[in-house]
Amino acid sequence: MTHATEFAPGLVIQGIEAPLSLSSYKLIAFDMDSTLINIECVDEIADAAGRKAEVAAITEAAMQGIITDYKESLRQRVALLKGVTVQHMEQVFAERLRFNPGAKELITAAKAAGLTTLLVSGGFTFFADRVKAGLGIDFARSNMLEVDSNGQLTGRMVDQAWGDICDGAEKRRTLLEVASLMGISPMQAIAVGDGANDLPMMGAAGLSVAYHAKPAVRAQAKVAINEGGLDRLLEVLR
Repeated sequence: MTHATEFAPGLVIQGIEAPLSLSSYKLIAFDMDSTLINIECVDEIADAAGRKAEVAAITEAAMQGIITDYKESLRQRVALLKGVTVQHMEQVFAERLRFNPGAKELITAAKAAGLTTLLVSGGFTFFADRVKAGLGIDFARSNMLEVDSNGQLTGRMVDQAWGDICDGAEKRRTLLEVASLMGISPMQAIAVGDGANDLPMMGAAGLSVAYHAKPAVRAQAKVAINEGGLDRLLEVLR
């Protein structure tokens, strides 16, 4: 185990000599829920169905890595959303979803340094596409909820061109695919996340960053931001 060092209050590094240069990286990939934004969207949608506690318990177990089959855990949670309206999802977006502190600043700095930005989420396109637009992110991949003709969720997800569900393995595959299309090594990529399903892509990237993350994720990341905003990464990457 590499010795972890507190680089600055609430900012821990291990296995790297900081500061590093931001411009030596070419790609930065972000998880969405609880990383770029302040909520777990699936839990907030479930609130409308009166099932927030039930769904949140499954989400927490999946993020901690207690439930190891992410796809199955997501199917269980989405099934509990049946009957929730698109109007309620609009409300969640307008009233509850906020960008986490420093998200805009970090993405602006990354783009200024020439990095391509990527959002890979086990959450839903309804939110991911809006977050992508709001933060000026280049590419996004997430899961699509099926909506019936009455504007209600069916409790199922829709298969997309790349596959069925964006889980940890798909996040890793996406990062590697984008790096390959860019003609760069995964070592030139940064991956930022908070939950167990982010570990595969964090393991594939040259620099792994845990943001207010679960203990298992903090332990494996080269940088752990435990206090403050996402832009604290810029203390490590100049």
